[in-house]
Amino acid sequence: MVERNEPRDGPVVRVSTGSASLDAARAVFTAARDETTSASIVEVGPTGLGDFDPLVLVTTGGETAYHPHASADEVRELVRRLEDGDVSADDAHAVVEHDPDEPSLPLPDDGPLTVGRRRVLGRAGWVGADEVSGEDSVVELVRDDPRAADGRVREVGLLGRGRGDGSTDESVIVEWDRARDTHESTGDEPVLVVNANESDSRNGTDRLLLESVPAEVIDGALAVAELVGAEDVICYCNESDALARERLQTAVDAVSERLEPPKRPQVVAGPDQYTAGEMTMALEAMEGNDRLEARLRPPTPAQHGLYGRPTVIHTPRTLAQIRELLLRPDSFDADDADPGTRLVTVSGDVAAPATVELSTSGSLSAVRDVVTLSGSLKMACVGGQFGGLTRTLDHPPSAPALLGADLGTEGAVELFGDSKCAVAMAGTRARFAEDENCGRCVPCREGSVQLTTLLRNVYSGDYDDGAIRELTRVMRTTSTCDFGRGAARPVTTAMDEFETEFYAHADGRCPSGECEEM
Repeated sequence: MVERNEPRDGPVVRVSTGSASLDAARAVFTAARDETTSASIVEVGPTGLGDFDPLVLVTTGGETAYHPHASADEVRELVRRLEDGDVSADDAHAVVEHDPDEPSLPLPDDGPLTVGRRRVLGRAGWVGADEVSGEDSVVELVRDDPRAADGRVREVGLLGRGRGDGSTDESVIVEWDRARDTHESTGDEPVLVVNANESDSRNGTDRLLLESVPAEVIDGALAVAELVGAEDVICYCNESDALARERLQTAVDAVSERLEPPKRPQVVAGPDQYTAGEMTMALEAMEGNDRLEARLRPPTPAQHGLYGRPTVIHTPRTLAQIRELLLRPDSFDADDADPGTRLVTVSGDVAAPATVELSTSGSLSAVRDVVTLSGSLKMACVGGQFGGLTRTLDHPPSAPALLGADLGTEGAVELFGDSKCAVAMAGTRARFAEDENCGRCVPCREGSVQLTTLLRNVYSGDYDDGAIRELTRVMRTTSTCDFGRGAARPVTTAMDEFETEFYAHADGRCPSGECEEM
C-alpha cells in the first residue's frame, strides 16, 4: 500500500475507503493491488459523498477519471487498461484534467463535489492518512512566529465548531487566554484535548476528517498546543470508530517524526454514548470515571480541566479551520459573524448520506444538491439529535444565523419527506433525552421525563401548549450542560412549525400516517 506523500511516477489508482463502505472498498483495494504490476495502488480516505462509494480514481499524468460504485472485477479491468496507457475515460463518471503534481482532489466541472467550498476537505479522497507535505505544516510556522499566528486567529475571531468543543460557537481565543492565565497563576501545565468522540450517527463531519485528512488535524492540534503552551496533546475518540483511530495513530506517527523537537499526541478511546462527547463528560471519561456527569461551569475546562489542569478542548472541525486560517489567512473575512466554512452531514430520507463544506455566508439549501432525496421535502432537522425542525433550508450555515432561527449548529441536516410525523419525531428525541441524560441536574433529569409525558398526553387528546413551553423554557435556561439546554429544541420547533399536527393528534389523527397507534 502506498501511503507516503512522495512523488509517484507513473499511473496511480486511488481507492476511497471509509467506515461507511469499508468491506466493499477494501475488497476493491485488494483486487487492484493484486492485479497491478506497475501502477501505484493507494488507499485514501472518503470524499464525503456516500453516493459514490466505493470510489476509484484512476490517474495518469495530468488526467484523473472518476469511477464510482466500482466492484472488484471492474477495478481489475481498470488496472489492466491503465497499465496499457488507457485511463478508461469512456467508462468514467467524469474525467478531470489537472496539474500532474496536484496536491488536492481535482474536481469535475459540475456535480455534488462542486457544491460548497472544499477548503478543509480539499485533500479528502486524494491523500493517504499520513500525508502532510512539509511546506504545508503549520507547526513550524507557529514555532517561527507564535505572536503573528496568535494575532491571525485573534483578529479573525474564529468560532469553535461542534457540541464537544470548549468554544462552541464562541471565539477560540477566549479559552486560549483563560488557559494561559491559569498557567501563569497556578503553574499547572496546559493540556490540549482533540475531542473526536461523536456518537450521533447523523453527524459524520469529524469522522470524515479523521478518516480522510487525519495528519492535517494533528498538524492543527500541534500548532494550537504550541500557541497555548501545552506539552500534552490527547486525541479522544469513540471506541467504535476503529478506522478513524487507526488512521489517526498513523497520522500521529507520521507528523511527530518530522518535528524537531518531536511532540507525540496520545490517542485514547472513550465510551460509545452520546453524553461522552460533551466536553466536561469527555474529561470525566479520560479520568477513568465509570459514571459520566457534566461538570458545573464556571470554572471552564481552561481553568480547571483534565486532572485539574488548564485544558483547551477542540473538535477536529475546529482544528481544521484553525490550520486553514494559519495557512491561508486571506481566505477568512474578519468582518464575517462566523468566518470560514462549516462542515455539514446530510442524511434522513436520502439514498446515501453525504458531508459537504459550505461557506458560512451561503445557504443550507445547497445540501439538496449533494444527496438524492426520496420524494418531496416536508421538513428538515438542523443540528443533529437535538436539532431544530424547519420547513425551509433558506438559512445561512453560520452559527449566529442558525441559533437565531432556533436551529442547531452541530453540523448535521436531516431531510424528511411527507411520510414523517413531526409529533413523533419530537417525542422520539424527548424520549432519548429521558433515557440518555447523565442525571446530574434536575431540570434535565426530571424535565425530560415530564416532557415525554406531556407529549404522550397529546396522543390521549390533551395538548397543553402552555405547559410544554414553560417546561422547555426551564430546561433551556437552567440545565447544567448543553444536553438539557438542547433537548427542548426539537419539541419547541416542532410546535412552532407544525402546530396543526399537534392538534390533529389530539383529535386522534396523524396527518402523515406514521403514527398507527392513536
